[in-house]
Amino acid sequence: MKMEKENKKDKVEEIKELGIVDKSEDNGETIQVITIIGQIEGHAEAPSQVKTTKYEQMIPELIDLEQNPKIEGVLFVLNTVGGDVEAGLAMAEIIRSLSKPTVSLVIGGGHSIGVPLATASDYSFISPSATMIIHPIRMNGFIIGVPQTFEYFKKMQERINNFIVKTSNIEENTLKDLMMRNNDLLNDMGSILIGKEAVKCGLIDEVGGVRQALDKLNQLIDESISKKAEKSKQL
Repeated sequence: MKMEKENKKDKVEEIKELGIVDKSEDNGETIQVITIIGQIEGHAEAPSQVKTTKYEQMIPELIDLEQNPKIEGVLFVLNTVGGDVEAGLAMAEIIRSLSKPTVSLVIGGGHSIGVPLATASDYSFISPSATMIIHPIRMNGFIIGVPQTFEYFKKMQERINNFIVKTSNIEENTLKDLMMRNNDLLNDMGSILIGKEAVKCGLIDEVGGVRQALDKLNQLIDESISKKAEKSKQL
């Protein structure tokens, strides 16, 4: 009894610290759930009172689940305000490179660098009331006003745009138009998309919730298993 309580306590702490729920060891299920919440924390630490997803913890976990044969699919649940651009894009690139089927579900919000994190999966969902904010990249801190700085911003924005276009159904011109609007956000450039608006423009695949996301992920897992079986027969 005492050991069960300790195990439950350890799992609660794991969820709090890493935002990860591993179901594979509990009851034979093959789906792992990873939450991406709060602020994406990169090289600089966020204030202690701010909820964060830390890339130095997330990246090893993603690599670990890729190597774990018990895990056959991953569900990413997002409610993030964005954060460190480099860290967020690095996480998105790894999610995209996973060999296991992946599905993302935006609940609450998937803002800023949270957009490529949402589109990085094989298939994406957004809940009806969830929002996504698309805007040009920003930098905090001391910035030197020289041509090299502006070139860096331009290249970084191109990296993000190219990734989003490659991993979703949105057209590049539509994405740029949404980023450059000046009548959606107060004192800022960009657009806010609610639920089906994100689907309509091609950014997200479908409006849905946990049930729909899990059904889709199980479908992708079944298709992946079938393909592997066919390939092994051919060999």
